Amino acid sequence: MDLDLAIAIRRFLEHLEVEKNCSKLTVRNYQHYLEVLQSYFEGSGNTTPKVSDINQDLVRSFRLHLSRQAGVDGEMKIVTQGYYVIALRSFLKYLIRNDYKVMQPEKIEVPKTKDHSLKFLNGEQIERLLNQPILSTKVGIRDRAILELLFSTGLRVSELTRLNRDQINLKTREFGVIGKGGKARVVFISVRAAVFLDKYMKSRTDKDRPLFIRYGGKKDIVSEEEKMRLSPRSVERLVKHYVRLAKLPVDATPHTLRHSMATDLLRAGADLRSVQELLGHKNIATTQIYTHITDARLREVHEKYHSGNKKEDV
Repeated sequence: MDLDLAIAIRRFLEHLEVEKNCSKLTVRNYQHYLEVLQSYFEGSGNTTPKVSDINQDLVRSFRLHLSRQAGVDGEMKIVTQGYYVIALRSFLKYLIRNDYKVMQPEKIEVPKTKDHSLKFLNGEQIERLLNQPILSTKVGIRDRAILELLFSTGLRVSELTRLNRDQINLKTREFGVIGKGGKARVVFISVRAAVFLDKYMKSRTDKDRPLFIRYGGKKDIVSEEEKMRLSPRSVERLVKHYVRLAKLPVDATPHTLRHSMATDLLRAGADLRSVQELLGHKNIATTQIYTHITDARLREVHEKYHSGNKKEDV
């Protein structure tokens, strides 16, 4: 059984949207990566490519083509090239599950990237950042609540901005959230975060549903109900603003606070599996980027408790 590549791509994108419940951004990205592949096919002389035309020679030449494309700083970055490969592998897996005879996705290796150091803030830096908003203003109260909630829960910025007021229960200090891939999890609000959330919610005189609203700027949301909701980009800007005010040596983002929350828990003795659940990671391998923290804690345990470290034995 064979199929036109263009039709197969369209069906795959519909599968991501309807069955996999992927976000619009994810679907849009996969569409871009696969349409670039289709354009490469057509530019190579195959104006009506089939899914069966995808073979190792084609993939090799396509990847060579990508590596020679212009990027922000010259050639396309390895990590960006990897996104194309991941999209193609997912596409092939979908075709195999639907009984199309295509190339095995395992034959396509994802390019290896260099390990990047994990950015997180230590305790003193977190305190400096959290204390930057001016609490005598309604914007300052809102921003302190945002910073506290990001550090307390480890929410992704998109998860934070999707929150509505009726989701928050300050008595139980917990609420449910739907994360990446439609994965549900429970997150917990620290005592301090609950205090500032309570102050912020009491300062609101409006009836708008969104938990975090804008107090000025361009109202570029189409829906009347959503016009006041703070956008992820706005949260990213306000975090960067307070990072500059705090004169932090780390170029922190909302995701840095997510890393910092995980680091804080692990340093205090939490296990990796629990942190995986709190962050909403599908695979424990994703959470293992924090193993440098557990390694440091294990060294402390070894130094403190191993009999060979006692001075009298030396």
